[in-house]
Amino acid sequence: MNLKKLNISPTQTLQNAGWEWMLGENTLPYITDEMIIVSEQEAENYFNAVNQLYEMYIEAAQYVVENELFEELGIPQNLVKLVKYSWENDNHWHLYGRFDLSGGLDGKPIKLIEFNADTATCIPETAVVQWASLKANGLDESSQFNTLYEALVEQLKEVKRQNPVLTPTLLISTMEGFPEDDTNMQVLGEAALEAGFEVAFENIENVEFSPLEGIFKQSEYDGSFTRYDFWFKLVPWEYIGWDEPELTEILTKLVYDKKVIILNPAYTLLFQSKGILKILWQLFPNHPLLLATDNKPLANKTCVQKVLFGREGANVKILSEVGNTIEAKEGEYFEQASVYQEFTEFLSDPQGNYYQAGVFFAGEACGLGFRKGGKIIDNTAQFCGHIVA
Repeated sequence: MNLKKLNISPTQTLQNAGWEWMLGENTLPYITDEMIIVSEQEAENYFNAVNQLYEMYIEAAQYVVENELFEELGIPQNLVKLVKYSWENDNHWHLYGRFDLSGGLDGKPIKLIEFNADTATCIPETAVVQWASLKANGLDESSQFNTLYEALVEQLKEVKRQNPVLTPTLLISTMEGFPEDDTNMQVLGEAALEAGFEVAFENIENVEFSPLEGIFKQSEYDGSFTRYDFWFKLVPWEYIGWDEPELTEILTKLVYDKKVIILNPAYTLLFQSKGILKILWQLFPNHPLLLATDNKPLANKTCVQKVLFGREGANVKILSEVGNTIEAKEGEYFEQASVYQEFTEFLSDPQGNYYQAGVFFAGEACGLGFRKGGKIIDNTAQFCGHIVA
């Protein structure tokens, strides 16, 4: 794997954009000052792999719906009705997600790790920062597999086209106290403005949900309420189902009554659950893009134990062929059921760092970036951009 050292660090790009949260305090900078060199063929292979994987996910999700396998995927029972409804109605558009992959460089085969389909982050790093780093260093700005921002604009235009009776007003919500989430949503908000939406932001804790009227934001100036016909929430659907049953009931009613379109739709839980990795292997056994996955440890194979809705590497264990723990990350999801996926080693550099490829899907595969960390990529990983050369 070849790395190109940047003369001008992305740090300045981030400071200019006001994204200090990426720079870290008393830690390594979140954005590396290196870029991974990717060949045109390798970039095309990532593109084709992710487009193919998305089609496979659609087939697997349809299988889950037809066979009522929601419990196997760990989907909260109170969300099943909304998952099915949004799946069966085409106007509930999947805006974007991010596939995490191993391999793809140095002749190593691309393998699916998982699909962050509901609340994927790394948007500003992928769409903006790595592009700006090319520009700052006098490199060809077009030398990247990176049309994420443009793809988001087109996806949001399609959301409008699919819902002509609704007013293009979009409220974007995150949970309070997560500045990196806010930064991701700033980029999404810009794309929505370009797509012709009126856009506002509000932490989910302050959003007003009326089961009869819709979703509202209250003005901090005069106390008036503004209703929004579209709502994007960077809040996991499973959190809403588990922790907010009353809100789940309200959202289900609003969607059924065609008062609001929620992005990403509830059916993205089908993609988000790591239980679908087992379904994919069942439907496409020995597919070159997949790793063997089951709901019990794999016989005579090193495997990775993952909880169904874990995030950022939490509660992930690498288990030896005889079941001993090789490496593990603690987390808050330990009460969940698990799947066991065949272990594959990530790309690595001579210093012993590992790299996981992330490819965004927004209508099609549209943006490549890498996360640099240990054998288990967790929330301490750095972001590493790329250049196609």
